[in-house]
Amino acid sequence: MSTVDESFSGTKDVADALAFDEAALATWMSQHVAGYAGPLSVSQFKGGQSNPTYKLETPSRSYVLRRKPPGKLLPSAHAVDREFRVMKALGEAGFPCPVMYGLCMDRDVIGTEFYVMEFVEGRIFWDPLLPGMEPAERAALYDACNVTLAHLHSIDIEAAGLSDYGKPGDYFQRQIGRWSKQYRAAETDRIEAMDRLIDWLPTAAPEQDRTSVVHGDYRLDNMVFHPTEPRVIAVLDWELSTLGDPMADFTYQLMGWMVPPTIRNGFLGVDLAALGIPDVAAYTKAYCARTGRKDIPELDFYFAYNLFRLASICQGVYARALQGNASNAKALEIGQAVKPLAEGAWGFAKKAGA
Repeated sequence: MSTVDESFSGTKDVADALAFDEAALATWMSQHVAGYAGPLSVSQFKGGQSNPTYKLETPSRSYVLRRKPPGKLLPSAHAVDREFRVMKALGEAGFPCPVMYGLCMDRDVIGTEFYVMEFVEGRIFWDPLLPGMEPAERAALYDACNVTLAHLHSIDIEAAGLSDYGKPGDYFQRQIGRWSKQYRAAETDRIEAMDRLIDWLPTAAPEQDRTSVVHGDYRLDNMVFHPTEPRVIAVLDWELSTLGDPMADFTYQLMGWMVPPTIRNGFLGVDLAALGIPDVAAYTKAYCARTGRKDIPELDFYFAYNLFRLASICQGVYARALQGNASNAKALEIGQAVKPLAEGAWGFAKKAGA
């Protein structure tokens, strides 16, 4: 039984602001996608805040198209070419990614750069509490998330051809700098907690001891599960991926345990044992066992960083919504989350000694 949020799941007619020349796309696909045969029908996925995503249907096969959004964009954002590259490399290394069919960097085709990939049939769960399931089913699905993340962080980046996909060290320092700049570029109102975090976070970042591919937005609804088995068959939305500290991915997913339901579908305060969902200690122990770690210290710093980063991302979505080109109707509401996220981050920073 899948968990469905009708506001995010499925497709809809393409929004006027995100429409493009479908005939031009069909011509490009006939020239660049092996086995393509029209006619082509295009709809837009409801989910997704950043890179607009479309379902392409033909009589024999379905595809997914991801593109840069139109309009003025923040520096370094929406790099669909990087997304295409990392999924292609990881898929060839045995990690669950969709098959990548083609990348187009020619803006004249549909107005922005884009890529086309396989449409993976399976289950996407939008509610992390997985309502309607038995405890054993929830436990198995969360364990599959843990297995898949440990797999990602264990991939040999040199053998996968990704040793130049990002800088090898100082990940948190670089990310703090990046998201501080992105936040300032999209800032609409002054938030004191964000100002404090921008000053404090660079002084508190732990030393990096491992380098891996990091997904950057590893959470339940960015995974496609097998239709009937508790197994991840595709990880989606690699826009924020790079080389970095695997602790960034792991502690980002842990944020679900640390924030209330009002913030990003958190489940702080929920009786997890009754639901069959592992607690933080059990989930961390399983990940450490699979990746050869003893434990994970400095959690308060990691939680402060992750909430700060999420606040910056939400501010960017909100800024695009004000320009009228965000890809989700709820983008304006997301702007209201920035201040609570920042204040939550500052609360963890104070626990870490700020």
